Amino acid sequence: MRATDPRAATSVVRVRAVVVTSPGGPEQLRVADVPDPVVGRGDLLLDVAAAGVNRADLLQRAGHYPPPPGAPVWPGLEASGVVVEVGDDVDDGWRVGDRAAVLLAGGGYATRVAVPAALALRLPPDADLPLVDAAALPEALATFWSNARAARLAPGETLLVHGGSGGVGTVAVQLARTLGVRVLATAGGPQRCAAVRALGADVVVDHRAGRVREDVLAATDGRGVDVVLDVLGAGALGENVRMLAEGGRLVVIGLQQGRRGELDLPALMSRRGSVLATTLRDRPAAQKAAIMAEVREQAWPAVLDGRVRPVVHERLPLERAADAHRLLEGGGVLGKLLLTT
Repeated sequence: MRATDPRAATSVVRVRAVVVTSPGGPEQLRVADVPDPVVGRGDLLLDVAAAGVNRADLLQRAGHYPPPPGAPVWPGLEASGVVVEVGDDVDDGWRVGDRAAVLLAGGGYATRVAVPAALALRLPPDADLPLVDAAALPEALATFWSNARAARLAPGETLLVHGGSGGVGTVAVQLARTLGVRVLATAGGPQRCAAVRALGADVVVDHRAGRVREDVLAATDGRGVDVVLDVLGAGALGENVRMLAEGGRLVVIGLQQGRRGELDLPALMSRRGSVLATTLRDRPAAQKAAIMAEVREQAWPAVLDGRVRPVVHERLPLERAADAHRLLEGGGVLGKLLLTT
């Protein structure tokens, strides 16, 4: 039997979302009325407090990253909000009025979202985390956790996080430290390097100096790192391989410096290394549910006790989604941008 907020049941709810009028630049984003989300079996319906802005949203806006079948066509891969309806077959104790942060296949830039309960993280009433800021976490937590598992990252190993000041990077640095991993990270400029160091990175390399490989090897006594978490893609492929320790693993999760590059196979073979590449959004529902179950059990407690905190660059109203996209494209964002309702 479905539980519903009586206020929602007795009034017509106007749902607004940021839609893409046609593929192109930030000027193609506008707020429009959209249909009320349909609550399916196993779903929660949330009144959204905020949505996270991710680079995948920029690609979708430009026409290069369409949503998977069945997902809303407007952007948004994560959100936070208050549960106003609990669908049938939701048996994990969810109630109307609960607060949650959720992972989405799309549609987060809206005032309401429907999401499988399996992709939701409950925010207890006594949690020392603002509901709005919780929107900065689901995508980064799931991305880092799933890739750390894929790379078999183990306590005592050394991890290099490219883009340690970004949305995923700021979470990866903090969460990796809770796993007993030595963390190296890159960032651009003294201020951003200092911010990443304050998050717990053992070594921060200023990539603007153009000596990332040399500095990483110096910081590891020439050994290299066990795992590279890379958001750069093709442009960093060769350097990443040369920074791997014996048995090292390169995990590519982004393409900020290109989609195609040359791989130095002898260099990879001499290190007995491996290259992994993953996405999150288009994984089957069962896989995403399994990832979020592990996040809920093993990573979310570090958020609730304060060891991992969201780093929020700025909170902008939904109507300023175009400005948020311009900021993210400009490269000056530290942590995550949020759109508030």
